[in-house]
Amino acid sequence: MINRTLIRIKTVQIMYAFLNNSGKTLSSAEKDLLFSLEKTYELYNLLLLLSIDITEYAQKKIDLGRRKLRPTEEDLNPNVRFVDNLYIAQLKTNITLNAYVADKKISWSEDTDLVKKLYDSILESSVYQDYMATKESSYEADKQMWRKLYKKILLPDETLNDRLESLSIFWNDDIEIVVSFVEKTIKRFAAENGAYQEILPMYKEVDDKEFALKLIRNAVLEDKQFTQLIEEYTKNWEIDRIAFIDRVIMKVALAEITDFPSIPVNVSLNEYIEIAKVYSTDKSSVFVNGVLDTVVTSLRNSNKLLKVGFFSKDTK
Repeated sequence: MINRTLIRIKTVQIMYAFLNNSGKTLSSAEKDLLFSLEKTYELYNLLLLLSIDITEYAQKKIDLGRRKLRPTEEDLNPNVRFVDNLYIAQLKTNITLNAYVADKKISWSEDTDLVKKLYDSILESSVYQDYMATKESSYEADKQMWRKLYKKILLPDETLNDRLESLSIFWNDDIEIVVSFVEKTIKRFAAENGAYQEILPMYKEVDDKEFALKLIRNAVLEDKQFTQLIEEYTKNWEIDRIAFIDRVIMKVALAEITDFPSIPVNVSLNEYIEIAKVYSTDKSSVFVNGVLDTVVTSLRNSNKLLKVGFFSKDTK
């Protein structure tokens, strides 16, 4: 699930905190990065679980309606399509999700008011109303309905976003990308897989955890060298006038460019330019692109951008 784009973003965030705190060590930076990534995976599982809690709340409302002293016809014969959703029924039995929930002890049990509010928002949505009005039901339609609800109702909900941000500072920028992972998961579900349906693993590739650790290590250990490089190619700028986040982005970019020979330079450059667009000022991406492009060109021309890494022993 956690891909290298997300790892780069998290590394920039951890490096930003590291450089702002003189008491931080390499070990603490590594631990913070891994913990941040673990929290992202926790959010993924928590958001998967949310659809189950909303459905169970809807079922309780139906049960209460049937037990009224004077139930209406709608109370006695409700439209149960939402609560009988085949995708949700399968998700409830998912072995991997249930094991994670039990191990990490995550739940929405303390957020019944939020679950109620989200359900009420769903009831008012055209996604829900169109779904409930359709006579024919299918497993694929049940999946599609929940994919739409995550994207159109849950993701934009400010109360949900505020609650998640209050639960973990690591989730402030994660919600949109994690919802996209949830949507991808729903799309991959197949009825024949039953309780053994695979959900996304924590890391997209087996070596992504090592990529994360190597990236933060190089950024921390070579910080002074990267600072010198940036200063050398921004001589017309006072270093203190360059936005701090821009300097951090460039340092992490250089950590990747100089220590990951298998990753094409243009791929690395594009990734960090995109990060600058999101996390810095409007003009930062152009500035970051210009500086990094100049640095890379210079390193290539002087044969210092070697496969063994620019700051290897034989080049220092």
